[in-house]
Amino acid sequence: MSKKIIQFYSLLAVILLLLLSGCAAASNSERTTKAENKDIVVNIGVQGKIGILSYAREHEYFEKAFEKEGVKVKWNEFASGPPHFEALASGRIDFGSVGGTPVIAGQSGNVDFKAIAVLSDGKKGNAIVIPKGSSIKDIKELKNKKIGVAKGSSAYNFLYMALDRAGLTDKDIEIIQLQPDEARPALDNGSIDAWSVWEPYITTAVFQTGAKVLVSGQDLNINAPSFMIARTKFTEEHPDLTVLFLKTYEEVRQEYVENVEEVSKELAESQKVDVKIIETVLKNSDPLLSPTTTEFGKAHQEQADFLYSVGGIDKKLNTSKVIENKFIQQALKEIK
Repeated sequence: MSKKIIQFYSLLAVILLLLLSGCAAASNSERTTKAENKDIVVNIGVQGKIGILSYAREHEYFEKAFEKEGVKVKWNEFASGPPHFEALASGRIDFGSVGGTPVIAGQSGNVDFKAIAVLSDGKKGNAIVIPKGSSIKDIKELKNKKIGVAKGSSAYNFLYMALDRAGLTDKDIEIIQLQPDEARPALDNGSIDAWSVWEPYITTAVFQTGAKVLVSGQDLNINAPSFMIARTKFTEEHPDLTVLFLKTYEEVRQEYVENVEEVSKELAESQKVDVKIIETVLKNSDPLLSPTTTEFGKAHQEQADFLYSVGGIDKKLNTSKVIENKFIQQALKEIK
């Protein structure tokens, strides 16, 4: 055998050895990462039975994605946005989807969190609903009426802004603090005259009881973005898992919006609700996944300024301090 051939085979053997060593190292690294992650549990907050996180929970999207990293997923149910922040502050959840008002209240209360993505512009998400047969036809006619609302929710801020547009204040009405499961019966039996609430409760009330939308965010052109929130310590300790969470959410969102009819039928069957209700809710939701753009940031700051001006929060905020775009930017980059 010639000297050149011997050299060639020797070189080939070295290359193969290096490749095998690299594969082994990669495999060992993957095993090490999974071993390090085995005690990590990602706690996700979810509210309602209709929505992207609820749909993801039903199909175990996050469980499958995080299982590859050796990480477990646990779900936590809440009636509205404010309880998310109570859980966030105590370290009981790591991620959640909420409206802009809870984000403002959370920042005002010095909860350590970050708003890591915008989930909707909020224009169709909030409305004031009146019961079937109500004689109220204008926002101004809410004066001296009882209005049900979940304090600190996105609908709470919407109520204040709607009143302001009509030249009224909270002193002109009687606010009855109610969570959705309490407010709906109160609206139906006449205990309250109107209900400031968000989807899917708006559409459900309209379809099931003949309630009417008095005014919506779209009617008033109120841009009120909702957000994905995350516990700051979790994002700092696990930036890779934070990006994975957003990538998984986007995967679910795309399937959700591209198959509205199929998703509607599935949710209607599982929740025992009229499919038309689900279809309407999904169309009104306009879900997205976006960094907090200049436009969204401005709208969110305006909400905070308004809440401060009417005494909804006790201090002026710079809302940009809790906005963190780097995780969503990285997630969207990796998806492309």
